[in-house]
Amino acid sequence: MTISEAASSLRKRRFSAVELTTAAISRIERLDKRLGAFITPTAPYALNRARQADDELASGNDRGPLHGIPIAVKDLFSTRGVRTTAGSRIFENLVPESNATVVSLLEEAGAVLLGKLNMHELAYGITSDNPFFGTVRNPWNEAHSPGGSSGGSGVAVAANMVYAALGTDTGGSIRIPAAFCGAVGLKPTYGRVSRQGVLPLAYTLDHVGPLTRSVADAAMILNAIAGRDPLDDSSSRHPTIDYVPEEGDSIRGLRLGFPENFFYDRLDPEVESAVRGACARAETLGAVVKPVAVPDMAAINAIGRIILLAEASAHMEKHLGDRSRFGPDVYSLLQQGRLVPATDYINAQRLRRVVCRQFTELWREVDCLLTPATPNTAPPIGAQTVKLGGAEEDVRLATTRLVRGINVLGLPALVMPCGLSEHGLPIGLQIIGSAFDEALLLKVGAALEAGGVGIPPCQLAS
Repeated sequence: MTISEAASSLRKRRFSAVELTTAAISRIERLDKRLGAFITPTAPYALNRARQADDELASGNDRGPLHGIPIAVKDLFSTRGVRTTAGSRIFENLVPESNATVVSLLEEAGAVLLGKLNMHELAYGITSDNPFFGTVRNPWNEAHSPGGSSGGSGVAVAANMVYAALGTDTGGSIRIPAAFCGAVGLKPTYGRVSRQGVLPLAYTLDHVGPLTRSVADAAMILNAIAGRDPLDDSSSRHPTIDYVPEEGDSIRGLRLGFPENFFYDRLDPEVESAVRGACARAETLGAVVKPVAVPDMAAINAIGRIILLAEASAHMEKHLGDRSRFGPDVYSLLQQGRLVPATDYINAQRLRRVVCRQFTELWREVDCLLTPATPNTAPPIGAQTVKLGGAEEDVRLATTRLVRGINVLGLPALVMPCGLSEHGLPIGLQIIGSAFDEALLLKVGAALEAGGVGIPPCQLAS
């Protein structure tokens, strides 16, 4: 059931918000011992919020489609009176006195917060194999990774524990879990959504966005959280609109770019086949799929790695004296960041502006790009390498290869499921657009979804 379906049923009184929330709590209690998606459930608080939603709806005070809908947020978002750990021993006892702006916005929209979700430590990694709060497991195959760093968010949505979850994306951390778990994940334009009250990883790369069961659901969450926040200097004044696509909206005549370089290099054959199938489906819906050359994405990825290393280490500098408070992989990355020369960081930021201008030119040729989200499906938990194109690649570098650069560019990107591998693991399609063009990406995604691009629900979601 999607958010819109649940919202309709609430208003037709087929069930109450309390019943909807109780069912979600029961699923969490039944499944989360195996999947490890939650760090801190908030069942009593959620039930109180659900009772409030029922009372408000009964009295005619309707806050919109999220009113009474169970959600959860990555444990990077400040929540008043509920600990916010960032998946880290450093912050394991941090109890904020106020909410992150986006948490407040969701609560103002009537959403019911079911808890805080597990993640890769400090959001600095792609496995969500957390040394302090346990390993998050993929509901499609519990021996496989859910991706990260928003792994708990992807799992909670895919396993139907919640209807939507918030995640953060610094180098693919919303889109990778969406691809690996068979969910929809949206990384909005940099500055489109406030980051106030969200523990940072890299100030100029961090984005906030939703993971959901459908494209329209992602649009509904974006409607609630997008907009200028005076408490966040990086948030944009660009006007917001209604992002929910109209039912039956056509993509006829849209120019969808098919990159001839980089994005289709060294892919798992099943990933390539599924994504090409989605492109073919777009053509049958009337879109023009146009081959296009993209700027040097390998160079953009290199820029992104330098910026992330330096900014993450700068943020955590005061904590680095106590190695015991870090997992080994995160500590190693933070130490590497301390070795990045200031000249390299400054030059990376200068080159960043150059490639952003190059991409601005690209949007004269096409309306958006269709690419794989990841070159591989979810690897086994603990895997260090993945074989692609006949060669072994580091699993972290491979998994982030097609998503990291989009954070450098600050562009919006939507990931949606487009197929299953022969081993039953989801495959993700990525739709990339120009700045603040989220509505177009959601329109394309919704049309493809309605046109049959997608996957059946995870068995754990039934």
